Amino acid sequence: MQADTTILELERARALSPRYYFGEDMLAMERRAVFARSWQLVAHQGQLAEPGDHVVEQVGGVPVLLVRGQDHVLRAFPNVCRHRAGPLALCNGKGIRSLHCKYHGWTYTLEGQLRSAPEMQSAADFRVEDIRLPPLRVHEWQGLVFVALDRNVPPFEEVYGGIVERIAPIDLSAMRYLRRDSYDIDCNWKVYIDNFLEGYHLPHVHPGLSKVLDYRSYDTQLFPWYSLQSSPLRNSSDIYGDGEAFYYFVYPNVMLNIMPGRMQTNRILPLGPGRCRVEFDYYYAQDEAAQARILADQSFSDEVQHEDIEICVAVQKGLASGHYEPGRLCPRRESGVWHFHNLLRTAYAGDAGASA
Repeated sequence: MQADTTILELERARALSPRYYFGEDMLAMERRAVFARSWQLVAHQGQLAEPGDHVVEQVGGVPVLLVRGQDHVLRAFPNVCRHRAGPLALCNGKGIRSLHCKYHGWTYTLEGQLRSAPEMQSAADFRVEDIRLPPLRVHEWQGLVFVALDRNVPPFEEVYGGIVERIAPIDLSAMRYLRRDSYDIDCNWKVYIDNFLEGYHLPHVHPGLSKVLDYRSYDTQLFPWYSLQSSPLRNSSDIYGDGEAFYYFVYPNVMLNIMPGRMQTNRILPLGPGRCRVEFDYYYAQDEAAQARILADQSFSDEVQHEDIEICVAVQKGLASGHYEPGRLCPRRESGVWHFHNLLRTAYAGDAGASA
């Protein structure tokens, strides 16, 4: 499929064509060109605190294993044995001493070195010490853990740089994980992200949220790999506290919703061309004021999320109707959508060039 890679200035821009929201071929290309070539949020540090703690995940269709070594270094590997592709772990866990393939029993150290291979003595020129699991790039940041499959993904600091400084004095590293909510939604993963990236729909879709955000002061800033939507908070002392709301989107599929004393991460995962999963992880500061707002915050978040689900499902149907052509974007309110679409266009063009 030939990609539309034309990038227009914001004042002349249109949304992506609906054809990018459908089809197994399109999704396969995105796994290759978008998800495999970006930093992916995969865990939080509490899951990987001690030697032998490990997490099993998928990144761009690739099974991934993260494990804390006996030297306390966090490493990531494809969850694929070098023998015949068996899994080294089937689920998250704590305190293992080695990586043991579930297929034929080959065993690796937590550092990825093959240690034993049963009954391989008669294999010519086979040396256990020559075999290692290929390492993947891994990075820990503010209590979150990220993996990159491609060696050419930009340095992590280049992608996430500036966020901690902008939200000060909010301290993400002092927040602790509490719970996860997951939603499976009948829309393409990009429909959900498009919806997140603009406040244009707030007065029409989110009556409750509109009461605590100042639409007139709602602002969007663009950076190389992320965008920030922010607004002063009002009438929200029982839900969010006093201060400012920060809504970060980090390409291609991570959202950081940050309020005083609280962070909510969203990870958007395609389940198919027309279906996605949204994982909400909640983190809270440990002070009394933040803890007292937890129940109200989660109830309010559920309300907003169900409103977003309903409109995203309807938009997916509209895209599939055959009666939609890419519409003009609102320069005042949809610069974040424009920014995201242009990053996608660049990724699509890079994949087309690599395939040529």
